[in-house]
Amino acid sequence: MNVLKRLSAVSMIAGFTVLTACGGNSAPDVTEAGGASSAPAVEAPPAQSAPVTIEFWYGLGGKLGENMESLIQKFNASQQEVIVKGIVQADYTETEQKLQAAIATGQVPAAVLSSNVDWARKGYFASMDELIAQLPDFNKEDFVQTFLSQGQVDGKQYFLPMYGTTQIMYYRKDAFEKSGIDASQIKTWEDLAAAAEKMTVKDGGKTTFFGWEPMWGSGNMIDAVLGKGGSILSADGTTVTIDSPEWTGTWDLFRKWIHEDKTMRIHSGGQGWEYWYKTIDDVMKGQAAGYIGSSGDQGDLDFSIVSAMEQPGWAGVGEGKPVAQAIMAGIPAKAGDAEKQAAIKWLTYFTNSENTAFWSINTGYISVRQSALEDPAFISFSETNPQIKIPLMQAAHASAPFQDPTGGKINDALTIAADKVQIENIPAAEALKEAQQTAQAALDKLK
Repeated sequence: MNVLKRLSAVSMIAGFTVLTACGGNSAPDVTEAGGASSAPAVEAPPAQSAPVTIEFWYGLGGKLGENMESLIQKFNASQQEVIVKGIVQADYTETEQKLQAAIATGQVPAAVLSSNVDWARKGYFASMDELIAQLPDFNKEDFVQTFLSQGQVDGKQYFLPMYGTTQIMYYRKDAFEKSGIDASQIKTWEDLAAAAEKMTVKDGGKTTFFGWEPMWGSGNMIDAVLGKGGSILSADGTTVTIDSPEWTGTWDLFRKWIHEDKTMRIHSGGQGWEYWYKTIDDVMKGQAAGYIGSSGDQGDLDFSIVSAMEQPGWAGVGEGKPVAQAIMAGIPAKAGDAEKQAAIKWLTYFTNSENTAFWSINTGYISVRQSALEDPAFISFSETNPQIKIPLMQAAHASAPFQDPTGGKINDALTIAADKVQIENIPAAEALKEAQQTAQAALDKLK
C-alpha cells in the first residue's frame, strides 16, 4: 500500500523511542608469542578491520518490508566492509518522529528512509556531495532527474531518491473493448471525458456503471491543473495563484463530471484507506471502467482484467505533468565519519540499476534510474507486465511535488476546497477563491 496516497491524512505523532546506531567495532589485539626458539619468528598476519555496522531506519511493513530486508541481506553478503542492520518503524511518520528524538540525544542511525528539507537547512542531515564525489560509478545523469532534484537543498544533495510514486490511470480492458475505445488514443482529459460518457450506463437517471473514478482529494485535480500550465505560487513565490482560470476551469470540469453528468464518482471518508480500496473494488468488480491510482497499487490489481496508461494532458496544451514524488533517504549529520561512508555505500547499492529494477518489479513503485528499463529482469518482466513501465515513463515528464512554505496551510486550504467541489458540488471558482484568500493570508505572515 502506498502510504503517500493521502499525505494530509498522516498527521498523528508517534511516541518517541530512541534507538542507538551501531558504530564500527575495534580491530582485535594481536599478541606476539614469547619463548626462545631456534626457528626464525613468524610474523603475524595483519589484523583485518572489522566491518562497520550501521543502522538503517525505514517505515515499511508487509511485502515492502520483506523486499527491503531482502536487499539488506543481499548487500551484506555482497561485501565485507559494511553490515547494515535494518530497524523497522511503523510508517514514514513514526520514522521521522523517532529520528527527531535521536537527533536530540545525538545517537542517530547512519541512514534513514526519511527526508525533511527544513531539517537539512538546520544542519540535521549531512550533505552527500563529498561522499558522492568519492564514488566513481555514481552516474548522476542516469537518475530520474525529477526525483534526484527533490533531494537537493540550496544547491546541495542532501537526500537520495530510493524509489518514486506517481498517480496513473488503470482501466478495465473489457469495458474499453465493449465500447470500442482504444486506450492509446486517449491523449487528453477531453478524450477521457468523452470515453467515460460513452462507457457510462444509466438506469432511470441513476448511474449503474461509471465511466471513470477520480480519487478523493486534491491530488488528481492538482495533477490536471499542472498539465494545463497552472501553478500554486507565482514565479517569485509571493502570490498564491490557485484561483486562476487554469484552476477554476479544471476543477469545475471535475465537479461537472461528478455531479451533473454523473459519468464519474468518488468515494470519500471511511476509516484509513477505506475510500481508496472502495475505488479499486469498483473497477475490479465491474462497477466502473477505470480510476486514477498510485503506481504502488499494482500489487493489488489483476492485470488479466485491467491495464494501465499515463495521465493525459489537455487539447492544445501538451502532455500531462502530474506530480511524481520521490521517497528519499538521508544521512543524519551527527553520524560518525565511518558511518557516513558506510551509509552512502548502502544507499547507492540500493539505487543501482539492478536493485531499483528489482524494487520496481516487486512493489510497483518507480525505479529511480532510467537504466532500469534496460535491466534484463525488468525487460523480461515488462514483456508480460507492460504496466510496470507506465509510472517510469510518466515520471520522465512529471512535476515535482509542491513544497509548502507555510508548513502545510496552503495544502490544507486546497484539501478543504477539493471537498467542497467533489462532495458538496460547490462551484470551483467559489471554493478556490476562499482557499486562495486563506492560503495567501498564511503566506503573507512569512514576510
